[in-house]
Amino acid sequence: MLNISTLAQNDRVQHELMVRARSDKTTRNGDPYAVITLGNATGQLAANVWKEQLPWIEGVKAGSIVQVIGAIELYQGRRQLKLTAPLRLVAGGTANLAEFLPHIAGDVAALWHTVDGWRTAIKAKSLRKAVDLFFADDAFRTLFEKSPGAPRGHHAQVGGLIQHVVEVGTIARAAADTMEGDVDLVTVGALLHDIGKVEAYSTGAAGFDHTTAGRLLGHVAIGALMLERRLRTLPDGTLTTAQELELHHFILSHHGQLQFGAAVQPMTLEADLLHWADQSSAKGNDFAEAVRDPDLFPGDEEFSVRKSWRLDRNVWKRSHSWA
Repeated sequence: MLNISTLAQNDRVQHELMVRARSDKTTRNGDPYAVITLGNATGQLAANVWKEQLPWIEGVKAGSIVQVIGAIELYQGRRQLKLTAPLRLVAGGTANLAEFLPHIAGDVAALWHTVDGWRTAIKAKSLRKAVDLFFADDAFRTLFEKSPGAPRGHHAQVGGLIQHVVEVGTIARAAADTMEGDVDLVTVGALLHDIGKVEAYSTGAAGFDHTTAGRLLGHVAIGALMLERRLRTLPDGTLTTAQELELHHFILSHHGQLQFGAAVQPMTLEADLLHWADQSSAKGNDFAEAVRDPDLFPGDEEFSVRKSWRLDRNVWKRSHSWA
């Protein structure tokens, strides 16, 4: 497989790639052109297709697998692909789509081992029953482990959602223990807070996207609806009304501020710790990926050549070691 992340100026490309996006545009002079985003599991590159080359991409659309011939060039310090031959569509069914989508590097089985270890250690039977509504359901688990943490942004990979949730749970549990909070309660909050993403995001031939429900409602509202539906399947009296409301509160408040997508601000210690754990996982992932981004560090730079769009700042890649 072509490792897109390691490509440098003048490197040749002659590989099968997935079309992640196609945008047809017009120059200031009124001439048509297109921007094609091509990628595989290791990354993606954009290619400008000018007026005279437009026949090269006839029939090409998002989700197509194409044979690409070209070379890497730099424009304003950013890598892009210069096509030197027409894109050749690869017949459907001959390509393994898993090779074209980014995956987490970690072991999903190990992540499930952590999640299930937390579940079995929960002391309150009512809390255990609430979390098992989802995490003891094999169909939900299958969807959950394949979902990205976001279509574009933190943990935007197959398996990104379970990795994010384990990170959030690890941070929140440590914080609750330190601040004398309820570790079991914040654990359940961590496991439930992003359940809505399995219905809000889709994974297809063109990569990750929002579902119709995801666009109309967002994963926070979807998560609360999913929880409500499953809570209604429990026998009457399993949880009190106040207990059910507190579980909803984790989902609805975990973004912290209304302007960032929360329905309400966190109103308990555990909900606030969950919010900051969620932020720590997301921003930590943003930083970790920024220092590995060849478009931010195309050479041996110490500081990124431009701001990371996810962090809205330049980042420093230290040259020294503390070993």
